[in-house]
Amino acid sequence: MDVKTPEIVGATANPIINRVWQLAEPLCRGEGVELVHVEYGREHGGRTLRIYLDKAGGITLDDCAHISRQLSDILDVGLETEGAYRLEVSSPGMQRPLGKMDDFERYKGKQVKIRTTQPINGQKNFTGILTGVSGPTVHLEVDKRPVAIAFTDIAKAHITHMNGDKACL
Repeated sequence: MDVKTPEIVGATANPIINRVWQLAEPLCRGEGVELVHVEYGREHGGRTLRIYLDKAGGITLDDCAHISRQLSDILDVGLETEGAYRLEVSSPGMQRPLGKMDDFERYKGKQVKIRTTQPINGQKNFTGILTGVSGPTVHLEVDKRPVAIAFTDIAKAHITHMNGDKACL
């Protein structure tokens, strides 16, 4: 079954993220969990593949372990990498990553931090209130001024705090 990969942050910069998404999404959907975000890169001690999951009522440690066991087997067969990596499966936590275009609409009104691939008016890091999405552009208010960022220019984004919301348990 071919899965259409949604537009995701970082996918254009790293094709492994795209491939992991294609392999993990059907498993997650079948298990009733949301694949929130995928990260892959070199860290202290080697390469790390980090998968963030969530579900209504919050993701549990047992959920993460269950998905991790199954996903490990799927990735062993379907993912070609340049060497070994460490797989981490966890909840998105209080600083939930924003990885899909839908996330930027869903968390409208939240304070977010966005890092861009290219400077916008000499700046690559933005912290402000997410005001919405129009077409391929994410909008925020930073220091009472509007900022528009093309989705494809976003390198990394996350909620800075959940304003007391319990997004994850």
